[in-house]
Amino acid sequence: MVDRQIRRRGISDEAVLQAMSRVPRHAFVPDSQAHAAYADCALPIGHGATISQPYVVALMTEALRTTPGIRVLEVGTGSGYQAAVLAACGATVFSIERVPQLHERAAAALRESGFAAVTLRIGDGSRGWPEEAPFDRILVTAAAPAVPTALREQLSDGGILVAPIGDEWLQTVRRYRKRGPDVDVEDIEGVRFVPLIEDPD
Repeated sequence: MVDRQIRRRGISDEAVLQAMSRVPRHAFVPDSQAHAAYADCALPIGHGATISQPYVVALMTEALRTTPGIRVLEVGTGSGYQAAVLAACGATVFSIERVPQLHERAAAALRESGFAAVTLRIGDGSRGWPEEAPFDRILVTAAAPAVPTALREQLSDGGILVAPIGDEWLQTVRRYRKRGPDVDVEDIEGVRFVPLIEDPD
């Protein structure tokens, strides 16, 4: 998977490639999808969610510029696969999932795959995790028209946030780097994600 589907498509960060090699994707897909666990496509995991295409996981991890020891907030645990890849890169990972059933399944998959150190919670990811902020990196794995204010505020100075931004049909992975009061923005690649659901105030 790594050589044929990821390296050949331009992912060059060796730490990301090694992390993708270490994490058993089959452990994060439902039994009904096990036959396609290493196919380069997104797969349904129930509750309207998907496990992202391996290339997209690698792309967003590389865009995040993850390094050992940094604190990463992931919005949208889903299957737990992306969190495991971040942990395999050496990050300290905090991940939020709004669907209790997905949270429980991800927790089991992470534990059984050797990534029990990932810290999980159930909640509205658009509000971030104020008690653990600030974060060096924030990765959003669901699409929104703009980055929620709470996430921007919980990103440390010099930190990077990566998110798919757009409407429900087409989004662009964007990288935001916070520099004091300013934010640098860079478009990475077009994608399609499930929408980020925000609980009403």
